[in-house]
Amino acid sequence: EVECWKQRELRDLEPVLLAVSDACKQINRMVQRAQTDDLYGVAVDIEGKPYDTNIQGEIQQKLDVVCNTIMLRAFCGCSQAICTVASEEEDTLRSCADVMGDAAYSVGRYVAVFDPIDGSKNIDASLPVGSIFGIYEKPAFQDSHDDNYLPQGRGLVAAGYCLYSATTVLVVTLGSGVDGFTLDPDRGVFLHTHPDIRIPSAGPVYSFNEANFHDFSEPVQRYLDALKDGSNPNRVRSNARYVGALVADVHNILINGGIYGYPATRNTPNGKLRLLYECNPMAMIMEQAGGAGSTGTGRILDVDVTEAHQRIPTFLGSIENVFELDRFVTTYSD
Repeated sequence: EVECWKQRELRDLEPVLLAVSDACKQINRMVQRAQTDDLYGVAVDIEGKPYDTNIQGEIQQKLDVVCNTIMLRAFCGCSQAICTVASEEEDTLRSCADVMGDAAYSVGRYVAVFDPIDGSKNIDASLPVGSIFGIYEKPAFQDSHDDNYLPQGRGLVAAGYCLYSATTVLVVTLGSGVDGFTLDPDRGVFLHTHPDIRIPSAGPVYSFNEANFHDFSEPVQRYLDALKDGSNPNRVRSNARYVGALVADVHNILINGGIYGYPATRNTPNGKLRLLYECNPMAMIMEQAGGAGSTGTGRILDVDVTEAHQRIPTFLGSIENVFELDRFVTTYSD
């Protein structure tokens, strides 16, 4: 709220960010009560048959469906600032007029994107999950009624995520630093507990799914070997930490320093993470905290968005760790 008033051009986003925080509170309650309220497992229709897979080819979990609706309503229903939304669970971008059933909601100049419940399969094992969001501004020349417009990384004006874990933490940037807020469960409000978060310039943690190690490219394999045996330029043996939820793993890197990576593999040559609503928001957060976001060959926020669910190789973290990874890719690529 304070940042929106400091930056006059972002004042329209104040009700949006407040609505997002309320949505995170709702999702947090649902995550905590998933077992008792029968929200575990695969989403089924009234006949007890599983829903169709989403656009990612993934079987939707019950929480995926419910949390997607919460986030859609939060972004579109709080004001007229958002004109279009894109979700991991939706096939295409949707206008807020369509979501709300009212043409008055199509006049905004911002596009909101989100992954409503990242790592939803972790819920069944009571492991951390999270929500990711980003807000892009449409260029002045762009028709606000054009629902097919694909926002680019350079148009991102706000980004954040909410981690549902031992504590519930909301991390937000509006382009002037990164701040963290912890949910007080007794009062039901987010408290400003992490002002001006700065990621260490280098860190001892790496977060990769090493089950895919032999499917990674040679440069990435060499880099991971160097981290494990201490032959990297920092001469420090790194520690592996991997939860399997992007928000949880990236938050760990943001606080402690190091590198998160989801490289391309033989089966996913373009990577697995989605550029529009996962990679770009996380890259903005990392850069605003003094870190970096790279594809291994360039800056994530400079990648052209060509489709809503476009995937890219992703490396996020401390600037020295990411720079070192990029050097391995340059040195050992064919």
